[in-house]
Amino acid sequence: MTAESTVTPPAGRQREAEGAVSVLSPRGRAAGRRSPAGRGSRRPRRISPAPLWLVDGAAALLGALVVPAAHGYPLVIALLALGVIGLNRRALLYDTSVVPGVLDELPAVCARITVGWAAVAALSPLRSLPLTVLVIAVAVHCAAACTGRAAVHGRRRRALRRRPCPALVVGPVVAVRRVAAALLRQPGCGVRPVGLVADSLEVLGDADDESGLPVLTTGQDAHRAIFENGVETVLVVGAGTRVEKAALLRGLAAYGCVLWELDADPPSYGPVGWRKGTGQLAGFSRRLLCPAGARRPGSVGKRVLDVALSGLLLVLAGPVLLVCALVLRVMDGPGVVFRQERIGRDGRPFTMLKFRTHRPASAHEAATRWSVADEQAMSRFCQFLRRTSLDELLQLWNVFRGDMSLVGPRPERPYFVAKFSQAHPGYPARHRMRTGITGLAQIHGLRGDTSIEDRCRYDNAYIDNWSLWQDVCILVRTAAQFVRPTGS
Repeated sequence: MTAESTVTPPAGRQREAEGAVSVLSPRGRAAGRRSPAGRGSRRPRRISPAPLWLVDGAAALLGALVVPAAHGYPLVIALLALGVIGLNRRALLYDTSVVPGVLDELPAVCARITVGWAAVAALSPLRSLPLTVLVIAVAVHCAAACTGRAAVHGRRRRALRRRPCPALVVGPVVAVRRVAAALLRQPGCGVRPVGLVADSLEVLGDADDESGLPVLTTGQDAHRAIFENGVETVLVVGAGTRVEKAALLRGLAAYGCVLWELDADPPSYGPVGWRKGTGQLAGFSRRLLCPAGARRPGSVGKRVLDVALSGLLLVLAGPVLLVCALVLRVMDGPGVVFRQERIGRDGRPFTMLKFRTHRPASAHEAATRWSVADEQAMSRFCQFLRRTSLDELLQLWNVFRGDMSLVGPRPERPYFVAKFSQAHPGYPARHRMRTGITGLAQIHGLRGDTSIEDRCRYDNAYIDNWSLWQDVCILVRTAAQFVRPTGS
């Protein structure tokens, strides 16, 4: 039995506007490309990281010039340059979606140059060099790299001031008007709003227009604005907007737009330190949002772990799955697999699989009732499946397919996603990452009828501090707690 046809996904539907809404006229060189007839997408403009690569390569060569000619090994120097570039690439120092300051990058750049020289000195004939020579070489390399990167970033920053990037602002109408007005008061920030995207009911109920920009109430208006104004940046105001307008944001990302989330009302506390993909825009904190299907930092390693472990566990658990299916078929009749719609990463719905341990009265009950399982009404075998979480083993197939991950926030039904998103401000942010079979909240006992607020806190803490090692630790702790009194 499935809930797919009973509940509207939280992404919602775009309300139709009363009439056509005009957008700002293209201005000078900021004018974008119009959509060719019959085509629904375009190739986004990509800023090449090649200048930064050249700067880092040239800096490595300048650092190598300090080494005496007798020790000038071309192969070693080439490996040094490639190694430093590889380390920088892994640290996202070639991310062209942001323009950092030289002081922001200085610790990361210098640290990786030092590591590169240390590795080369330890594994090559350069280890015979005096320590003073190596220190001078590292210093010259760092100075050249930082100076060159500052020049590249400065040129990009000046270009953005001369030609601000057209942007759409998406979110609640009051918040987006306030953000747009602030951006227009700061023309040097490099972003020029050309339209606001909000629901038509919000527009009708709000007459205070601080920015003077047109409000676009349909996806069609937003897509037209992209081509008429050359929009390549979308500013998403508020964490809840990611889920409420997930379908629209996916469409804008498919048109080649880069999505940023802005905090219009930042909290009084937050993570300490500077992380790549974050920063500020006209005083608003911003974070880079990855559209569905985009590659995120660590996503490759996490996906490799998911495929390898889920595939291995499916093979090893195959006999157990077969026995469970046969026993359920004999005891409870046909329909041993329970399929239910759940909300995954970026608010995208998928069908989650479980062994059926209880038969809801209707699909509506399965979709909207928090717990439909009654221990007294279940057979002993079904109670055993729930206590040991064996009914969850079929979700390994969801992991192998890519609907879920082994570790991540637990997926929930659309009805409850919409309900919890309104009651708990941090709930929509859980959908930044692929949902999982287990997670940080689950190993801390937050399963079944437990606090949703506590789950949000643990899930968002897991995402904010994600690492592959953290996934391994959670899997180990989950395996140690495999036999539990209740299932999820």
